[in-house]
Amino acid sequence: MLKSHQTLLLCSFLINLSTLSFGQIKEVDPPQDIKTITFGGQKDYAMLPIINLNERIFLEFDVLNNLEEDFYYVIEHYDYDWTPSRLMKAEYLSGMDNLRIIDYENSFNTYQIYSHYRLQIPNPQTRLKVSGNYLIKIFDENDALVFSRKFMVKEELVGVGVQVKRSRNVAMINEAQSIDFSIKANTINLNNPAQTVKTVVVQNNNLKTAIYDLKPQYVLGNELVYRYNEASLFWGGNEYLFFENKEVRSANLGVQYIDLQDLYHSYLYTDIDRSRRKYTFNPDINGGFKITVLDRDDPSIEADYTYVHFSLLTNEFTNESVYVYGGFNNFSISDENKMIYNTKKNVYELSMLMKQGFYNYKYVVVDQNDTLSEGSISGNFDETENNYKVIVYYRDLGARYDKIIGLGEANSVQITN
Repeated sequence: MLKSHQTLLLCSFLINLSTLSFGQIKEVDPPQDIKTITFGGQKDYAMLPIINLNERIFLEFDVLNNLEEDFYYVIEHYDYDWTPSRLMKAEYLSGMDNLRIIDYENSFNTYQIYSHYRLQIPNPQTRLKVSGNYLIKIFDENDALVFSRKFMVKEELVGVGVQVKRSRNVAMINEAQSIDFSIKANTINLNNPAQTVKTVVVQNNNLKTAIYDLKPQYVLGNELVYRYNEASLFWGGNEYLFFENKEVRSANLGVQYIDLQDLYHSYLYTDIDRSRRKYTFNPDINGGFKITVLDRDDPSIEADYTYVHFSLLTNEFTNESVYVYGGFNNFSISDENKMIYNTKKNVYELSMLMKQGFYNYKYVVVDQNDTLSEGSISGNFDETENNYKVIVYYRDLGARYDKIIGLGEANSVQITN
């Protein structure tokens, strides 16, 4: 029989195995002069970018100069595992893409000069014809890829019921959360569902940690049932930390003090390692962010940029790196959000240029094998409030692409045994 720590290692391996990327396309992160990318059906929030067919999705970003550069967008269609689909562009897109983004404004009354760009899909030139996975690519005037973002378009053809359960593995019952769900098809027939139905389970709108390709365990009439012991496990994590700097001239929520140099500098309170402390509920927006500014009418062009200084009191990690991430940087890992250890203060430190607003963030650890751990500093707790979404794909026998036919959602506040 495995010892408890061996069991935890095995379960950790199973969780990591279930989130393998299958060679899927990776999003390209923007250069340092492009900031505050928001993308989704709800403006200003870093939510999962998924919309109904014929609904609008909004892309906005800032370019930190006054050159009023030209940018172009290209849209591509993908299968459920983010490999290119077999569809020709005319089969999934009506009109054309590779068009210039013409909606932009320059910042007003800010220390940091920038141009704010806006794009909505569909628009008079570009409409999407089918559901499924999409990737939008943004190119500059030299035809160089600047950044890309994934999004999804769905049809409501099935009902998806989702429940959050405590881990059935006793060794992880205090650290993990398990997702049970069912798919009920009332209006369509799901032929050979073990082959034609695909699922993706997403925690807190982060596609990088999603679980892919769970197969139905039971078929009860027109209902598919998924009740896995370990394949649908997520680490519980901890609540996100947060700060707000909508007023740059005085300290706000989570900000210890401010300083005006060329730009404003916002110094956050020093955070601590929470991995060995008891869980404490602290409301968050599950890694999201919202641009907001005090006494201004249009935050998109009137919110300023400030240098936000993060600090973390903890021992130095050997052969591992510490990063600050969240929806504000699309849960990405790069040199821009990598922390440096200050041996004199015994703290990790980082300064990032960020637009005024309300932000969730978290400290994560990445080892030499590029394995990311959200719980090494924050801890993992089964009580943590997390949002879960289950995306259902279907490719009928003989079909050439994966359509999204349903979306279910649940919150771990309603966790049960």
